[in-house]
Amino acid sequence: MTNDYYETLGVNRNASDDEIKAAFRKLARQYHPDVNKEPHAEEKFKEINEAYGVLSDQEKRARYDRFGKAGLGGMGGGYHDYTADFNDIFEDLFSGFGFSTGRRSRRSPRRGRDLQMQVSLTFEEAVFGVEKDIEFSRDETCSRCNGNGAEPGTTPIKCGTCGGQGEVRQVRQTFLGQMVQTAPCPTCNGRGETIASLCTTCRGTGLERRKVKKKVSIPAGVDHGTQIRLAGEGAPGEFGGPNGSLFLVLEVQPHKFFKRRDNDILLNLDINVAQAVLGAEIEVPTLDGDEKLKIPAGTQPGKVFTMKGKGVPYLRRKDRGNQLVIVNVAIPNKLTKEQRELFEKLAESLGTTVKPQEKGFLDWLNEALGG
Repeated sequence: MTNDYYETLGVNRNASDDEIKAAFRKLARQYHPDVNKEPHAEEKFKEINEAYGVLSDQEKRARYDRFGKAGLGGMGGGYHDYTADFNDIFEDLFSGFGFSTGRRSRRSPRRGRDLQMQVSLTFEEAVFGVEKDIEFSRDETCSRCNGNGAEPGTTPIKCGTCGGQGEVRQVRQTFLGQMVQTAPCPTCNGRGETIASLCTTCRGTGLERRKVKKKVSIPAGVDHGTQIRLAGEGAPGEFGGPNGSLFLVLEVQPHKFFKRRDNDILLNLDINVAQAVLGAEIEVPTLDGDEKLKIPAGTQPGKVFTMKGKGVPYLRRKDRGNQLVIVNVAIPNKLTKEQRELFEKLAESLGTTVKPQEKGFLDWLNEALGG
């Protein structure tokens, strides 16, 4: 046996109660003798059980931390009565093995399944928000039988095999004591009831498929892949359990020329040589309409202009990002005779000297956009 209880459970000495419980559950599942048939499994399970019996008890743990096993006296050591003190954990641990303590029923309320659907938005709808009409299909309580699965005028009958529990049980004797193995009732398939005359609409399921139309509010600032949860709009619960949720997965369609980077809008804009050299006041498209932007004389390709507050609204905040206008100087590939003459004169006045650049266009652009 490992000398240290913390090592036995694989936790450090500062582990919380939840961490100790989680470690115990994991190891108990692994080494329980009814699951693990290796020769050492039973002995290992006893070690784990003993360690948990001490570390899960605040008084015993405090004495153990201070004095070791010698400080436990009659409080620790020996086999710990698992079934007497850990019924809650026991129920959780062995439900996956087909065992039960008999306190839970298959007819206990169960939450319904979550559903998911994709919702397509335009770029502008994602930025500014929108009221969207959606339509989806889900199971709902049968309108003919009100969910009991029986044809109107008849009623389900308590299953005589399982007594309405939905499960049948077999008592087994193990070294831990008496254990109960459970399985769905073969007569009623776990419902706890039998139906002599099935509902003609749902065929005894108690559910019918329906199309549902809803209007949902999409907040401003959502992005591609954002999920919106509509609580209670999923599949119906069983035996009085709550409905599941509906998750809307948003698909944002790309814009013709706007790009999004977090809450900023990026716009590549071509200006001509004269505008770059001499400066100009131009009209720039934004999501709020055209806005004036002043281009100073001598503007270089890759220059980035910031238009404050013209970007995407922040979720749960009132302000917006910015629009970043990245200027590109468009070089004409066709010139009129007059334009060519003017450029030839300009070329003569500027000379033929060239100057190597330490940084390329992409380097300038990355610096301008923050990396």
